[in-house]
Amino acid sequence: MSLISKVFVADTARYRWMVASRVLLAVVGGYLLSSLAIIVLAMLLPVLFSAPQAEALLTASLWSFVIYGIAVMFVFTAHTVLRAAVGLSFAGILLAVVYAGLRLLAA
Repeated sequence: MSLISKVFVADTARYRWMVASRVLLAVVGGYLLSSLAIIVLAMLLPVLFSAPQAEALLTASLWSFVIYGIAVMFVFTAHTVLRAAVGLSFAGILLAVVYAGLRLLAA
């Protein structure tokens, strides 16, 4: 095996691992982010718009598809996998803080 073919195989394997890590991050991170968004929106919509809880839950569930799609697009358009992971983590932490604040207000 020549040096050029070894470099090509190494680059191909590296590229495949980068794509696989982005797919895993998009699937798992997007799911977790959209789940957190459902929880926060379902709690926030009745407070802001005095909507019934059933309608708030339905609206939050529908918006989760949009949020999941945005998360997946963000992961695949970020320059690095680390930047994508940090971005999803930041959004998740922000939603978790809002959830904690809503729980404190409800208590």
